[in-house]
Amino acid sequence: MSSTPEVIMSFSDVAHAIQLALAPVFLLTGIAGLLNVVAGRLARIIDRGRSLTEQSLPQHLENPDALNKELNRLERRRHYASLAITACTCSALLVCMVVAVIFLQVMLQVEFKWVISFLFTASTLTLIVGLGYFLREVHLATRTVRIQVVAARDR
Repeated sequence: MSSTPEVIMSFSDVAHAIQLALAPVFLLTGIAGLLNVVAGRLARIIDRGRSLTEQSLPQHLENPDALNKELNRLERRRHYASLAITACTCSALLVCMVVAVIFLQVMLQVEFKWVISFLFTASTLTLIVGLGYFLREVHLATRTVRIQVVAARDR
């Protein structure tokens, strides 16, 4: 039983593939952290929306326009947070594909440089889009939140 040299993978080939895959794996860790932050913000937006719709506070009954305005702002924030999660998740999936193609390149001993480059570029671009949506949601949140300061003379 003799094996052809093309089929045999050496330990150094596998070790090299692991080294090449290490940087994308760190990128995955960063994307996971970002997804955690955005998902937390989305959960708070949803909780606030539920709280507003389930409560029948007299102040909201007196001013339904203010309630509708706040609910519309929350909906816009929810939309941008959802888009950020979608884009960042797509970016993470593309990074996973980069890692898989790196290992396929070693196992099959076929050059996939262009595929890897394309996938990594697509991953970076979708991450940029996700960060843009996240930034938009943060700007909406800071623009809509008004902190009322009680004057010292009122004490």
